[in-house]
Amino acid sequence: MSFATNAAALLFHMEASPLAARLRAVDPDLFDTDTAAMVLHEAARFFEDRWAAQDSSFDREGCRVKDGRVRISAVERQAWADFTAAGWLTLNLSADHGGQGLPLLVQTAFEELSNRASPSLSMLAAPTRTGAFLLSTHAPEDVQKEWLPKLASGEWNTTICMSEPDAGSDVGRVRTRAALDGETWRVTGEKCWISFGDHDLSERIGHLLLARTEDAPGVRGLSLFLVPDRLADGSRNQVFTRRIEEKLGLHGSPTCALGFEGSEATLIGQRGRGLQQLFDMVLRMRLSVNPQGCGVGAKVVDIAIAYAAERKQGGPADQPPVPIASHADVQRQLLSMAGRLEAIRGVGLAAAASLDLAERSPDADERTRMLALAQWLLPLAKDMAARTGFDLASDAVQVLGGAGYTREWPVEQALRDARVFSVFEGTTGMQAIDILHRRLWRERGEGLDVFMALAADTLTKARKEDAALLSPVLDRLKQTAAQLTGWQDAPQEADAGATHFLELASLAAAGWTALFLLTKTAEGPEARAVQAGARYFLTELDARSRQAAALALLGAERLALFSDLAASGAG
Repeated sequence: MSFATNAAALLFHMEASPLAARLRAVDPDLFDTDTAAMVLHEAARFFEDRWAAQDSSFDREGCRVKDGRVRISAVERQAWADFTAAGWLTLNLSADHGGQGLPLLVQTAFEELSNRASPSLSMLAAPTRTGAFLLSTHAPEDVQKEWLPKLASGEWNTTICMSEPDAGSDVGRVRTRAALDGETWRVTGEKCWISFGDHDLSERIGHLLLARTEDAPGVRGLSLFLVPDRLADGSRNQVFTRRIEEKLGLHGSPTCALGFEGSEATLIGQRGRGLQQLFDMVLRMRLSVNPQGCGVGAKVVDIAIAYAAERKQGGPADQPPVPIASHADVQRQLLSMAGRLEAIRGVGLAAAASLDLAERSPDADERTRMLALAQWLLPLAKDMAARTGFDLASDAVQVLGGAGYTREWPVEQALRDARVFSVFEGTTGMQAIDILHRRLWRERGEGLDVFMALAADTLTKARKEDAALLSPVLDRLKQTAAQLTGWQDAPQEADAGATHFLELASLAAAGWTALFLLTKTAEGPEARAVQAGARYFLTELDARSRQAAALALLGAERLALFSDLAASGAG
C-alpha cells in the first residue's frame, strides 16, 4: 500500500467515524470531506517524497553532542525545514494564531502519515503543536504574541518537561524549584527523558516545565513555566544538556537530560495549578501516541502483505513453489494484522472527534458528554495503539522470516522504534489505573455510560449477524465494570486486574468503531480492504474479550506468589 492508498483508507475511516456526523452538525466547515481529502493526499505525497526514504538514514546517523549542543544530521535538518516550509505545523492551530483551525480528527489522520514516514522526526512536531495549544490557552497575551507565530512557522519549538530522576509518573515528587528573584522567576533542577530537549533544528526552544513554587506536598505545590533555552537577546539561559540517551530506537530523536541552573522563566497560568494546566498538553500528546502506533502499523502491514505475495515457498513438491500468501496460516497472520490496525485507527479517530466536540459544540450538555467520552477513550486509544504498533512490527518480522530480522528490510527498525510507545506519555499500567480509579470509580463511569449509549445505537444500525459479534462484548464490559465498582474497598484486588480491564475496554471500543465501518457502503479497493480487516477483527473479538474479562476479575490472591519471586532475586 502506498502513502496515497493509506490516505484513501484514512478518508474512509474518517467518513465512517461514529462522530463525524455530529461534527458536521456543529459546523459543516469543521469537518469538510473535500478539505480533509486535499490535506491527506498532499500529506501523503509530501511524506513519501521528503521523509520516508530518509528515515533509515536518521536511524543510522542519529544525534550527537558537540560543544554542549545536540547536533542533528544535515539530512534530517533538511527534512524538518521542508516540513515547516510546507506549513504542516499549522493544521490544528487556531486561525486567530496563524493556524488553519482544522479539527483534531484531521490532525490525527495526518499524524498517521507523518509517523509512517518517520516516527523519529514526528517526535519534534507533536510537542511543538501541543505546546502552541497550551500557550494559546494559558499564557499571557505578550507571551502568545511572541511565541505562537514562531511555533507555527517552526522557527521555534517547545518541549514538555515533567520527568525527573526520581519523579516520573509520580509527578507529585518533582523537586525542581522556581523562586522569584526580584520580579524574575528562576528555575533550578534536573529534568530527564526530554524528547528533542536540545537540537539545532530551530533558533529557540521553549521548555514547558513543572517546578515547585509552594511548600504544599504533591502536585498542589507545582506551577507551570516557560523556560527558553535562549533569552531574547540571543544569549544562553543557563539551560544545559547533561547528555543524550543511548536508545533502542528512535535514533533520529534526541532524548535529553537537562539541567536548569537559575534559568529565567515565565509563569504560565495560575500559580500552584501547574499540572492541571499542563494536562491540556498532556492529553493531546497522549492522543498523538495513537497515530504513532497506527503509522508504524500501516507501514509494516503493507510490507508484510507485499512480501507474502512475492516470496515463494512450499506447495506440492512436483510443482513450482507458491507465494507464502497462499498458505492459510500466513493469511491468518495478515488478516489479524490488518484487523488490529483498523481497530486502533478507529478508536484514535473517535477519541479525536470527541475532543473536537468537547471543545466546539455549542450545546453545553453535549460538551460535557463528549468530554466524558474523550476521557474514557483516550487511555484506550493511547495504550492499545502503542502496544499494537509494536506487536504488528513483531508480526511483520515473523511473516518475513529471517529477512525481517535483518536491516535489509525496515521492519526491524520499526520494531525498535515502536517499543517505547507504551512507555512514554503514561505506561500501560498508568493508563489502567486511570481508567479504573478515575474514570470508573471517581467519575462513576460517566464516560463509560456515554460510550455504551453510542455503541448501543450502532448495534441498531448494523446487520443482525454483524451486531451479534459486538453485543456480547459490550455486555461483558458492563458486567466486569459493575464487579470492579464493587471492589472499591479492596483496591489491590481491582488493581491486580486493571490492565486486563483496560484491554477489555479497548477491545469493546475497537469493536464499536469496527462495527460502524461495516454499516457504511464501501466503494473502491481501499474501503473494501478496511472493511475486510474490521470484519476479521470482530470475528476474534468475543474470544479475546472473554480472556480479558476473566483475567480482570482474578483478584490479587495470586500476587502472593510475588514474595517467593522477589526472595529468589534478593541476593
